[in-house]
Amino acid sequence: MNLANIAPQEIWENFSKLNAVPRASKKEERVIKFIEDFGKALNLPTYTDKVGNVIIKKPATPGMENRAVVALQSHLDMVHQKNSDTNFDFDTQGIDMYVDGDWVKAKGTTLGADNGIGVATIMGLLASTNIPHPPLEALFTIDEETGMTGALNLQPGLLNAKMMLNLDTEEDNELTIGCAGGIDVTAEGVYKEIAPLVNTIAYAIFVKGLTGGHSGMDIHKGRGNANKLMNRILLSIAEQMSIEIATIDGGSLRNAIPRESVATICVNENSKNAFEQLFHQLISEIKEENRITDPLLTIELANAETPLQVMDAATALNFLRAIAVCPNGIYRMSAAINDLVQSSNNLARIELGNGKYSVKCLTRSSVNTEKMEVAQAVKSAFELIQAKVTYGGSYPGWTPNPNATIVKLMSELYENLFHEKPLVNACHAGLECGILNGPYPEIEMISFGPTIRGAHSPDEKVSVSSVQKFWKYLLETLKQIPESKG
Repeated sequence: MNLANIAPQEIWENFSKLNAVPRASKKEERVIKFIEDFGKALNLPTYTDKVGNVIIKKPATPGMENRAVVALQSHLDMVHQKNSDTNFDFDTQGIDMYVDGDWVKAKGTTLGADNGIGVATIMGLLASTNIPHPPLEALFTIDEETGMTGALNLQPGLLNAKMMLNLDTEEDNELTIGCAGGIDVTAEGVYKEIAPLVNTIAYAIFVKGLTGGHSGMDIHKGRGNANKLMNRILLSIAEQMSIEIATIDGGSLRNAIPRESVATICVNENSKNAFEQLFHQLISEIKEENRITDPLLTIELANAETPLQVMDAATALNFLRAIAVCPNGIYRMSAAINDLVQSSNNLARIELGNGKYSVKCLTRSSVNTEKMEVAQAVKSAFELIQAKVTYGGSYPGWTPNPNATIVKLMSELYENLFHEKPLVNACHAGLECGILNGPYPEIEMISFGPTIRGAHSPDEKVSVSSVQKFWKYLLETLKQIPESKG
């Protein structure tokens, strides 16, 4: 669907074009070329670095040449998630969008408003001929969602900006001035497969319909984690009767709260009635506990074909116990900033079958030493079952500076425009500002954006009226950028 008839056209027209380009993390070749071609078509200096970050520079409009140079920053990649019953190929198809009242949504997939609205906004400014602005440097980074590779590899000396506007916050009344760092924790192991015991019945268990969401921004909302719920079911049963596990497949991306999981198990046919009775009791308990946060949760049991190979009952029990003690959700709240999650872990992905297993987590904290403490807790849980545990993708947090010129300017401007104070805060998500502050410590940074709901899930949507508010706020901010001090 073309959204060009919605105001502001400068954003929606570009968002429609952008969403026609597949742009999964680590598969950004097509969107990099899309942005390169866009900059070159405008005859603006366009540069792509060795990892794929694209920088486009635009001179100031007449009369604003002496203002401080402003960098506008957003990431090109998007999270690819779809409902299990949605037939969609992210590698070849553009996002199928529609308008529902004040919301723009996608049909059964993530929308890509995170961070596509930011990218489209910058494109609108670069293409504009009648919007007053200081000298601009547009920085489009890659791979933000699965490793921050673009930001981590950005070299010093490419930007001359004094201030950076990161357009990746998802509440339009918030100004973000700090964020959490993160680290990937992966546990892998092997096990000896055996044939199922005689006289067994095979079952498939499905956990689906959970709300899911962003593992940073939504981790405090108490939403169900499909991996944890599946493990609770399996462990509760395994502690009362012998079960053999053939496969587990739960969750997807590290930065998404798992919404679905499926497992195949074997139970002795003599335990059939006791198993099914216990299973339905667990379903009732779990659905009641999660009825507010996850009203669409379904847990289903189906007969399955008996597998050729399984994990033996004793090994399965130890594996399930390791998952049970693995931290998930909030680890600690901040004592310095009200209502801020300081540290957390997302038990994001579990794969088991064919004699091996893999468990993937994303640990976050605004305190680096505590980030490693939580990561160590995850590591310890799986080393107890002789898993190989590795760390990767570590990135730093962003220390707040409430006295920065850009923070004061935008706080006062927000109050003047909208007659209320903005929420100036830090967030538990990972923003690129903390990383970019490394090669560019002299740049003052702030993050803001329109209201987006359900990021990293097929429920993702962005508010049309909020985009209009955000655009107005951004244009007024650019008008008021002070003169450069040299």
